[in-house]
Amino acid sequence: MKSITAILVLLAGCAGPSASHAESAPFPGCAAALAYSNEHDGLALLVLENGEVRCRSKDVATPQELWSGTKSLLGLMAAAAVQDGLLALDEAASDTLAEWRSDPVKARITIRELLAMTGGQASTVGRPAGYLDSLKAPLTAAPGTKFQYGPAPMQIFGEIMRRKLAARSLDSDPRQYIERRILDPIGVKIGDWRSGPDGLPLMPQGLALSSQEWAKIGEFVRRGGVQEGKQLIDAAALAELFRGSAANPAYGLTWWLPQATAATDPVTRSTDIAAHAADLPADMVVAAGAGDQRLYVIPSLRLTIVRQARLNILGLAAGKKSGWSDAHFLELLLPK
Repeated sequence: MKSITAILVLLAGCAGPSASHAESAPFPGCAAALAYSNEHDGLALLVLENGEVRCRSKDVATPQELWSGTKSLLGLMAAAAVQDGLLALDEAASDTLAEWRSDPVKARITIRELLAMTGGQASTVGRPAGYLDSLKAPLTAAPGTKFQYGPAPMQIFGEIMRRKLAARSLDSDPRQYIERRILDPIGVKIGDWRSGPDGLPLMPQGLALSSQEWAKIGEFVRRGGVQEGKQLIDAAALAELFRGSAANPAYGLTWWLPQATAATDPVTRSTDIAAHAADLPADMVVAAGAGDQRLYVIPSLRLTIVRQARLNILGLAAGKKSGWSDAHFLELLLPK
């Protein structure tokens, strides 16, 4: 696999114009990719090459729910918190969560394992409990041994951030932190961000952004955490987000990766990114949400790609597959 750190450092100074500032001739595969997206409940598609629009649907300005695409923002929050000295990825969560210190297993769980969803928590996809209730989620595996996708680890991380910020006499709202540190500086306008049952901002889902706003986050990642020449997130801390775990090499710290994996959970198998890893750019990283919401970032090709779609709730509840193929979509868009 290509060195993510090297790529991030190499591209750190490259800050292309925003989607609203430049538009070039469309990719040869634009029409086919748009048609494929529309056939699968597509709502919006936006492709930027070095910051210039190379393919787009008619509407890229209407905010849409990202669902689990929200999770990938937490990785950026964690990287910013590392740079700010608020936390270390490999510190024990129990350093902050006093409730876990008396439990010999929970006391070993690290922040990295929470973000990689290998902390051992069992939680139901799509049904986030509040922050404090998530701390009580039972463990069904030893920390670091099993990938278990669900909302509990992200809500737990929200509580960790809340306490870390309060300890520094800062606004303890994690949403306010990520807005102040990253979203506001890169010019992202939030459509909505839902709260959980405890009234606190949801960490695993709930963020609504338009394609052009989500693309700003992708461009920020593509540029290695640089905005207008300023390193908002340290490149080394950012690179840690794009390293898979032993339990699931196809999932880093809240970002999906084109890596072969033995993980058999339904969420990992809901996309064919891992299955076609050998055919996809090795440095691609993906934020993904229910209903095939996608943010693909491919630094080596200077690409940021946003795809948003209508969530078929009834089909999802019935366990029906959407038929969406990430590999086929990218093959249509970027024919060799």
